[in-house]
Amino acid sequence: MILFHGSEKIIEKPVFGRGNIKNDYGRGFYCTENEELAKEWACSNNHDGFANKYEFDMDGLNVLYLNSDKYNLLNWLAVLTKHRTYWENSTISETAKKYLAENFMIDTALYDAIIGYRADDSYFTFAQDFVAGAISYRQLGDAMRLGKLGEQVVLMSERAFDRIKYISNSPADASIYYKKKKERDRMARMEYRQKRAEPSLPTELFIVDIIREEMKQDDERLR
Repeated sequence: MILFHGSEKIIEKPVFGRGNIKNDYGRGFYCTENEELAKEWACSNNHDGFANKYEFDMDGLNVLYLNSDKYNLLNWLAVLTKHRTYWENSTISETAKKYLAENFMIDTALYDAIIGYRADDSYFTFAQDFVAGAISYRQLGDAMRLGKLGEQVVLMSERAFDRIKYISNSPADASIYYKKKKERDRMARMEYRQKRAEPSLPTELFIVDIIREEMKQDDERLR
C-alpha cells in the first residue's frame, strides 16, 4: 500500500508514541492514499509543506476497517467522541456520547492500524450536529460523502510503525494547497446546508430515537 502523510516537515522515519492524543482515533501516524489530499493537510496552517510518500506492508497486521459492512457510522462516532474533546455541552449531546460509548465503542488498542473517515473541520461539524440531535442518521451518512474527503489510514501500534518505509517527498505550496483545502471545506459546508434544509421523513432516525429505542450494534436500521 502506498501512503502519503502531509506535514510541514520531511519525515523519513515516523516515530511510534508521538502525535496528538486528541486526533480522531487517538495518538497515531495519520496518512492517506491520496497525494493531493496529503498536500492540503500539509498546508493546513497556511505554511508550505510536504507530502511524504511511504510504502506500508499490512500483511499479517490486525487492521480495523471502520467503513466496512461490519460496522456503522455510530462505531466511528463512538471512537471520535472518545478522542476529540470539543463537543456541544447540551443534555442530549452528553447523553448521546455516553450511549455511544456504552453500545458502539470499539477497543482500538487491539488493532495495529485503522482505516476510516477523517473528521476534518466541516466533517466534525456534521458529527456534532448529529450528536446534538440536529440532523438524522441518514443526513449524517450523506454528509460524510460530501467534499470527497475519502478515508485515512492510521498507524497505531509499534508493529505497524515497523512496516512503513519512506520513499520520497514532494513539496506542497501553501499558496495553492491551503486555498484548495479551504475551498473543499467551503463546498462541503455549502452542500451540507442545502441537504440539511431538506425536510426529513417521519421514518428517519435521530439520536434521540436511537437512544429511546435502545438500538444496538446489530440493528438493521443502522445499516
